[in-house]
Amino acid sequence: MKELKRLEPLQAATQFISKHYPNCQGALLAGSVVRGEATRTSDLDLVIFDDNFTSSFRESLIEFGWAIEVFAHNLTSYQAFFKSDCKRARPSLPRMISEGIILADKGVMQAIKKEAAQLLEKGPEKWPEETIRLKRYFISDALDDLIGSSNTGESLFIANTLAYITHEFVLRTNGHWIGDSKWIVRSLNLYNKGFSKEFVEAFDTFYKTGSKDKVIQLVDKVLAPHGGRLFEGFSLGKERLNQ
Repeated sequence: MKELKRLEPLQAATQFISKHYPNCQGALLAGSVVRGEATRTSDLDLVIFDDNFTSSFRESLIEFGWAIEVFAHNLTSYQAFFKSDCKRARPSLPRMISEGIILADKGVMQAIKKEAAQLLEKGPEKWPEETIRLKRYFISDALDDLIGSSNTGESLFIANTLAYITHEFVLRTNGHWIGDSKWIVRSLNLYNKGFSKEFVEAFDTFYKTGSKDKVIQLVDKVLAPHGGRLFEGFSLGKERLNQ
């Protein structure tokens, strides 16, 4: 039996909203299909606003030939997610709303989209010097572990940790949002495409050949403007009794 061709993303999203949430105050299609980055396994990300929802929820369904992720909010609950996303410096919901294509609107979407865009433009909260120093120490420690490791399995996961905390450090110290999973590279690209390419090549070389040189050079380059590697003199939670 011939498999039915799935609907175009916008058509599928519009029909889904009409079928399941015809009375919602607003709805958006977001995600990779909107950015032109869809792959064979991409799903439809739908953000729905309905004041009848008592709280936010997330739901996964398959309809119209698509895997569909529903992110549902009432007209105030989304703000807690905005706050949480900004605190962790990964603005998932603000980004979805800001870039999303409006599918339904009863006069609420422009204000919410503006709120999301302003948060994105503002960027994450600036790291205090104490946090930068702490992160320098953790990166230095992980780099030393990688340099000293002769166990292939251990080295792979040390490198994973080092890649994440190094991407976090360079983005946060430059006032940019961080990412997770595929959004690590996307966030680095938004910051600086040249650096992002250098970052990927360094870790790709390590994973393919076991050579650590490019990773070491990259991490030292990231730490250099903030004083380089940190070990000597670092302390955490040290207190002295009054004499």
